[in-house]
Amino acid sequence: MSIKLEMLRTFSVTAAQGTLAGAAAVLGRTPSAVSMMLAQFEEEVGGPLFETDRKSRLTPLGQLVLLESQRATDVFDKSANAIRRHAMSTTGIVRIAAVPSATVALLPDVIEAFRAVHPDVRIEISDVDSITVRARVEYDEADIGIVSAPPDAPLEGERIRSDDLGIVCAENGPIHMAYLRNEDASGWEALGLESLIANPLCELVDDPIVNDLRFASTLEARNTTAILSFVRRGLGASILPFDAVRSQPDGLKFFVPTQSVSQRELRKIRHEKEMVRGPILAFWNLLAQ
Repeated sequence: MSIKLEMLRTFSVTAAQGTLAGAAAVLGRTPSAVSMMLAQFEEEVGGPLFETDRKSRLTPLGQLVLLESQRATDVFDKSANAIRRHAMSTTGIVRIAAVPSATVALLPDVIEAFRAVHPDVRIEISDVDSITVRARVEYDEADIGIVSAPPDAPLEGERIRSDDLGIVCAENGPIHMAYLRNEDASGWEALGLESLIANPLCELVDDPIVNDLRFASTLEARNTTAILSFVRRGLGASILPFDAVRSQPDGLKFFVPTQSVSQRELRKIRHEKEMVRGPILAFWNLLAQ
């Protein structure tokens, strides 16, 4: 007999519950059946996994085996869930990893157009930063990625659009008040009037003032909704593209500095070795320039 997934799951549940009766209730089996499965598992492992018959304490071997059991069952459950998700959709699934500003400004229109042709395809969106987007595409955790990049960066994927980066601040905050008083608040130096809420897009601004403020910042956020909420509460100002703020409620102001204009590009990426077809290819093509 070899080690089976059922043994790993039974052992993990028993270790979590601490008793045979508790594990039996979770697993939907009798205590005697759970006990027999554990005995077979210990025989395969080659040593005892519990200190006592009450199953409330693990041996050193049991602690090591528990980690591997949890790892194995987690991987299996993840794969099983992915298969179920595919089965739920008659034509497949499209997994998108995108930077927050693209999720807010770009994807709603694309999803609407996609659903008009593929109403039964399941779409999964993860809202993460560019580094994580690249990792998810690389490790096949996303079919399509959307990243932010400076226009002069090495070509990566395909360009979707570009837009100017600007300062987003509270309507009644120091930056906007200075702007209304016709004070010199039209450049990146205006950020010095408030605390900077740092985010990955700040790194795309090639300006020494922004660099200094970014390193001195005591608040950083990577989600556009969170950033705008913090700005609206008066916790500071930040740097975002206009697309990320154009549909937001009142209480925010946005302007592009007249000097040292900085842009960002949205680019779509996919795994180079994966053949893209079906719904994924259809979604990819809708992300056009």
